[in-house]
Amino acid sequence: MKIAVILVNYNGRQYNTACIDSLFAQKNCGGEPGEMKIYVVDNASQDDSMQIIQERYGTDRRVEMILLNDNYGFSYANNAGIRRAKAWGADYVLLLNNDTEVREDLLAELLKCAGRHPDSMIAPKIYYSDRRDVFWSAGGEVSPLIRKVRHTGLDQKEEGQFDQECQIGFATGCCLLLPGTVIDRAGVLDEKFFLYYEDTEYCFRLQRMGIAIYYCPRAVVWHKVGASSKGADSPLCAYYIARNWLLCNRLHLGARYPLFLLYYAVNRAACCMLWLLRGRKTLVLATCRGIADYRRKKFGRSAYYR
Repeated sequence: MKIAVILVNYNGRQYNTACIDSLFAQKNCGGEPGEMKIYVVDNASQDDSMQIIQERYGTDRRVEMILLNDNYGFSYANNAGIRRAKAWGADYVLLLNNDTEVREDLLAELLKCAGRHPDSMIAPKIYYSDRRDVFWSAGGEVSPLIRKVRHTGLDQKEEGQFDQECQIGFATGCCLLLPGTVIDRAGVLDEKFFLYYEDTEYCFRLQRMGIAIYYCPRAVVWHKVGASSKGADSPLCAYYIARNWLLCNRLHLGARYPLFLLYYAVNRAACCMLWLLRGRKTLVLATCRGIADYRRKKFGRSAYYR
């Protein structure tokens, strides 16, 4: 069995080695002989992160670097890794944020769950890295009308309340196990998104195709939330959320899209009012630019927020 792990790097000097070392500490993959390869896909980082990886892991055949000549975004970089992994003959592909650390039995538990639910996408239990008993994501849910996604258990303290393996509607792209059969059927991530909502769109796509998503509570990840995007309260985040939320729901909501637009207008207006009261005019401008670029069908990497 071959398992490929895709790590997308963009100026991740302070994160990569902890993540890779935690992957190297993995126990056997569910009791079966397994071969793991880590693909580090670099989006033209401007720090010395790839030099550090070369110095530390350059002679290790389990690590392969893919150096892109520009910052093409999260979707494009993951897709480059997926294609390389498929060419290697990977049976499973794990998409994993490089600002994470994983428990030593992560792969084993994910693969056991995948064995119980063939041809499904599998998501782990994710805690905050700096609050290891507080949930960031225990799977995810989708609202019935406007299909708004949310992380189950967000900011709740661990009390055993999310220890049941179950089918879910949404899984964050922070950590996803994809069988090769799912990739063959559903394809790869949509590169129009660049950053944010590519995981939501992929989940909606799987559901439309009848492919299930399962939450595996015995597989554990710790996440340094917001590391790659400079935090949620940034112009970059405001822009891509404003634009890509519209794009994702336009692709999948069908006749309910006008209802979503009403909710979206109220939601973004409320956010902009709060930002103005806090003196954060740059976030309002970023939101307006995101909406304008959606209307102009300008997707991929923004000319304003790189």
